[in-house]
Amino acid sequence: MNQRITVGLVAFLALCAGIVGALYIAPPSVEGEPDYFQTYPEPRAISPFSLVSHKGERFDTSSLKGQWSLVFVGYTFCPDICPTTMAELNNIYPELQALNSVEPIRIVFVSVDPKRDSVERLAEYVSYFNEEFIALTGEHKTLFPFVSNLGMMYAIAESTDNPNYLVDHSASVVLIDPEARVIGRFKPKREPGKLSISDSQQILADMPVIISKQ
Repeated sequence: MNQRITVGLVAFLALCAGIVGALYIAPPSVEGEPDYFQTYPEPRAISPFSLVSHKGERFDTSSLKGQWSLVFVGYTFCPDICPTTMAELNNIYPELQALNSVEPIRIVFVSVDPKRDSVERLAEYVSYFNEEFIALTGEHKTLFPFVSNLGMMYAIAESTDNPNYLVDHSASVVLIDPEARVIGRFKPKREPGKLSISDSQQILADMPVIISKQ
């Protein structure tokens, strides 16, 4: 089974799961505290950085201001967690856009595999899920401190001479506020026999509460 078929199958299954989940989860409330979101004790300022978007455009700290950014770290050759998370985020994207928020809510995918993930490949990959999603790349000397600044990590534990090498990376979805500060993360759910990914329905339920407190 080639990668395109695999990604397509994962996206379809995630779409079905999202529809079923939406039927059983109550509409989000803006009262109380987020149930799932892990809020950091203090917002983290993001150090200056410069990456390249899937459109070949410069993306830096100023690009994060004036919007909410749900950021996920991964790579396009990822066989499971990345396409599943991207599909789940796409499932809830229309509802995120419908939330009562002054600032827009964006999805940002940061590739930590610059050797294989060219701008052109990222453009094709991200548009497969949603053409409004943003994909970023850059050199490791820029990517590593940026990812660490977000409170996440990645590592390539095997030789990149192997065309099918894997990249270990965090599976959380980090939230950056409109002032370009990291305020917390949606940690992946860990259940035996299931992929450890962030729960998209919980993201959808918690976002109105988070926005209302800013």
